[in-house]
Amino acid sequence: MLSCGPFLTRMRPAARGSLGMVTRPPKRRFFVLFMGFWLPVLAYVSVIFALSSQPNLKAPLNFTNGDKLAHLGEYMVLGLLLVRALRATLRVSRPLFAAMIAIGLVVIVGVSDEFLQSFIPGRTSDVFDVMADVLGGAIAQIVYVTFVRS
Repeated sequence: MLSCGPFLTRMRPAARGSLGMVTRPPKRRFFVLFMGFWLPVLAYVSVIFALSSQPNLKAPLNFTNGDKLAHLGEYMVLGLLLVRALRATLRVSRPLFAAMIAIGLVVIVGVSDEFLQSFIPGRTSDVFDVMADVLGGAIAQIVYVTFVRS
């Protein structure tokens, strides 16, 4: 059933421990959404690509597979920024839906990052870096879905 009001409300059968009502947040203006949610994502992705285009850049952590740990942390932050922006923009009622889209976007950014690095002198493109990127994004989504209420 749909009801009119400031929020679009749908009645669903009550799940165990829930109230049974699902509400969407109110619409926001484009500029406010962009500045508050998507500008941080774009700035962060720009920093990722700027660092990826540096020739002969070494990993900040000087131990075996330290670069994978750096990728994991870097993409955890990206994953949280993405799901935050998606949840605000799409106005989805369930965090899991936004988390799935965010993981897809993390994969796209990670693959694009490694593709860019394949053209930079002194840098290598590695499938294990992409795997660390996706793992970081997935961990961010698990944390988000666990701690954010629908």
